[in-house]
Amino acid sequence: MMKPKLMVEPSFWLGNAINLEKINNFKFFKFNDELQERSDELLERSKSGLITADEKAELDGISELAQILTYVNSVLASELKWYPTTFENSSPNEQNTSVNIATPQSS
Repeated sequence: MMKPKLMVEPSFWLGNAINLEKINNFKFFKFNDELQERSDELLERSKSGLITADEKAELDGISELAQILTYVNSVLASELKWYPTTFENSSPNEQNTSVNIATPQSS
């Protein structure tokens, strides 16, 4: 029997931890500074093996929310003929919960 995965629901953060940020006259969804810092903190605790079950459930919810916002932003970007940027300093083995932003596509 498969054990259910415990997770803080992504909708928990919708009212107070997501910003609609204007970039070159277009708006995209992004974590506020507090949620981004909490995500980074939980990732570090997870990497060091010090994360509790409650913190893991919180990290899983934040990660799911990041995936949702990345999808929504990519749909917005494609509708606007923009494309998401990549982060130059990201490690290929590192879990990334930051949300993609978009930059204008060169003509």
